[in-house]
Amino acid sequence: MAKKIQAIRGMNDTLPDQTPVWQKLESLLRQVVSSYGYSEIRMPLVESTDLFKRSIGEVTDIVEKEMYTFDDNGNSLTLRPEGTASCVRAGNEHGLLYNQERRLWYTGPMFRHERPQKGRYRQFHQFGVETFGMASADIDAEIILLSARLWKKLGIDKHVELQINSLGSNAARAHYKEVLVAFLEKHEAQLDDDSKRRMKTNPMRVLDSKNPQVQALLVDAPKLSEYLDDESIEHFKQLQKYLDAAGIKYVLNERLVRGLDYYNRTVFEWVTSSLGAQGTICAGGRYDGLVEQLGGKATPAVGFAMGLERIVLMLNELELNNDVPSDVDIYSVLVGDKTDLAGFKMAELIRTELPHLKIMHHCGAGNFKKQMKRADKSGARLALIIAEDELQDNCVTIKDLSGKTDQKTIEMDSLLTVLPTYF
Repeated sequence: MAKKIQAIRGMNDTLPDQTPVWQKLESLLRQVVSSYGYSEIRMPLVESTDLFKRSIGEVTDIVEKEMYTFDDNGNSLTLRPEGTASCVRAGNEHGLLYNQERRLWYTGPMFRHERPQKGRYRQFHQFGVETFGMASADIDAEIILLSARLWKKLGIDKHVELQINSLGSNAARAHYKEVLVAFLEKHEAQLDDDSKRRMKTNPMRVLDSKNPQVQALLVDAPKLSEYLDDESIEHFKQLQKYLDAAGIKYVLNERLVRGLDYYNRTVFEWVTSSLGAQGTICAGGRYDGLVEQLGGKATPAVGFAMGLERIVLMLNELELNNDVPSDVDIYSVLVGDKTDLAGFKMAELIRTELPHLKIMHHCGAGNFKKQMKRADKSGARLALIIAEDELQDNCVTIKDLSGKTDQKTIEMDSLLTVLPTYF
């Protein structure tokens, strides 16, 4: 027997019994962004490696350890680890950004070579929103409200918390880094190895440390809020006014810095306690310098991304996926050799005249009992039964598999009128 080939670790199949909750989530995402006037953009899976080095930062964990990079005839290419850089590259390349306002969204697979664990995979799917050309805090608030609306539609709004912070301008952030490094160097003996490395490469990520000893040390560290420039302070105040006016609750988290180099001013995360250690389900912020950094004209920008696997996992953990519709509404059952063609024609007629209904036509041999078992297994609400004696009378039997109504036999000519009353 030939050896079975299995999926690569951390790159998972989504099986038919799992796809309905994905389809529900993807449908709701499209509904919400459409209601805010956002347009879809689709980017390739593979980009120049330099795109991510220049945008994410060469000393971030993603670029240093987690990218899938390969040589292609002398060119270094990378499977995209996130969507923002690709979206900015596409906007610059096609002239979509300079002196324009854009509200864009995208969805698709991303790739990071890290240790697979619950809620964290090597191939994962993100949904992202990116906006360009708007510098005021109202657009920051809009994308937060957009995400909050999604949580409400999914029924998880009571299980998530919004955390916000401001990183200030690039100049203020650079000044704070110097002060922070000076503090960390005085207490280097109390830092773990990861924090010592970050202190020299990306010091603000030390604030994100999960080590309790490091967090205890940081209580006395200089606070970023004390080094913010006046414009960033005012911008952050305006953001809070918009959130307050919309009734959005939030927590100020001064240690929220995000892991990517391109952020400035507003940063935020939606977190939950329902997923254990992998508590962040959506994160984003403002990145006003990235468009210019990647070769475009200076353009203000703000956006977010959410991990779809984590949201699906959360829906499953909270048992909030019970209302996902079945793939089948009607299952046709055929009794007798002469009913096959009639059943085939009936199924096609329903698909043509009632396209909102999903009908699965029985194919292959099988007695009545076996067909009814398949009908039940399909998840269909109704079974349409055609037997030879009914066929002679041009009739069909409707059996309600949910048990909500009694079984009845009707004339075939009235089928298209009767079926919609069940749905």
